[in-house]
Amino acid sequence: MVEHKPVLAFETSENLCGVCIYFSDEKYFSSIINLKHSHSEKIFEAAEWLFRTSGIKPEDLDTIAISEGPGSFTGLRIGFSAAKGIAYGANIPIVPVPTYEAFAFQLAHIKNDGDEFIISNKVNKEEVYFAKFQIRANSYIFAEDLTILRKDFFIRKAEGIKVFGNAAVLLDKSVEYPSTPDPLFIAKWAIEFGTNKKTLKYDFMEPNYLKDFIIKEKN
Repeated sequence: MVEHKPVLAFETSENLCGVCIYFSDEKYFSSIINLKHSHSEKIFEAAEWLFRTSGIKPEDLDTIAISEGPGSFTGLRIGFSAAKGIAYGANIPIVPVPTYEAFAFQLAHIKNDGDEFIISNKVNKEEVYFAKFQIRANSYIFAEDLTILRKDFFIRKAEGIKVFGNAAVLLDKSVEYPSTPDPLFIAKWAIEFGTNKKTLKYDFMEPNYLKDFIIKEKN
């Protein structure tokens, strides 16, 4: 059993509001709420409950891992605000975790070596986030880099390939479980791959939206 100084992880890139305090694969504490628009109300409540349950304080953490996107504009901002607030108060670093890579890392634990799959969530009515991965030695590599595709192009590219994420409905398929990364794997990705991404300079950290959002004013 390899136990680490604990990592607090947040996943808020889509509907799921997930928080995890991770020590090891044998010892971790997790709260997952799958409820639309619940992030602002539930994220601190979940974090406080996990601190009480695990018996630690923010100052005991090694770092905070935050799912950086792409994904929901509002959800990502709430997650970043929570991570920054706790990190600032405890003077601990943050690791920004690429959401789709953490998700691919999670799927690598349940799929077979050589398997290919797509992770895709809807951006809007006409576009999707898209990345294609292949499993290699219990981890992953990019088969096609993360990008934004038009819906019709995505439908052609996804033919015959397993799709994880809510864009599966565009293929007239049910959304596979899991459809978003578990906060446990946000923490595990940060430990496995994120050492060089630790930073205390988080005042100006921003989510990876991958797309510029334009706020439209009502006439």
